Amino acid sequence: MSETSAIRAGYDRWAAVYETDGNPLIALEAPAVRRAAGDVRGLDAVDLGCGTGRHARWLAGSGARVTAVDFSEGMLQQARRIPGAEAIEFVAHDLHERLPFPDAQFDLAVSGLVLEHLRELPPFFAELRRVLRPGGRAVVSAMHPAMLLRGSQARFTDPDSGEVVQPGSFPHVLGDFVMAAVRGGLLLEDVVEAAPDAALAAEYPRAQKYVGWPMLALLSLRTPAGP
Repeated sequence: MSETSAIRAGYDRWAAVYETDGNPLIALEAPAVRRAAGDVRGLDAVDLGCGTGRHARWLAGSGARVTAVDFSEGMLQQARRIPGAEAIEFVAHDLHERLPFPDAQFDLAVSGLVLEHLRELPPFFAELRRVLRPGGRAVVSAMHPAMLLRGSQARFTDPDSGEVVQPGSFPHVLGDFVMAAVRGGLLLEDVVEAAPDAALAAEYPRAQKYVGWPMLALLSLRTPAGP
């Protein structure tokens, strides 16, 4: 099984419990993405690596026209069951490949916790730039590379077998994220590095050992306004 196939199979298994297994990274990430995205009313938005649809359903509920992309059919099956899913266009697609959209189709791109699962970052950011309109925005989050220093990667416990499953990650550093975005033709507006605090750890006990430690990286990006 290839690395990409293993990651897809892992997320197919994770889908049933992805939003209910007490993952503190998701709890830290979701509000950060919403703050960075701002007002999305009337925008054409794409969610790249939508998973079970946590960002897609917020975008659609906030007035955006949403296309949501993922390569895991298990994740997409869960996403299609969410309230309001009928307003979202779901597309099965591997983000290692060219996106199946024409140039300049979207005003906003969101990508949540995907980068560690991509072998090569520059093609992803170049494609993101291609499908955004002039002056379009992108919000891209990732597990902070500092988590690797603590031996942590994306993982979950299979509720049926009790097995701890790591779908698979590729090692990148924060500079890789930033430079891939810049070299892809995107303008960097902000970089957020976020750590859980005691309040989040009280609600999500798995965050306790990471209090004060960078857990999330988030890039706010924009395309040039003109040609």
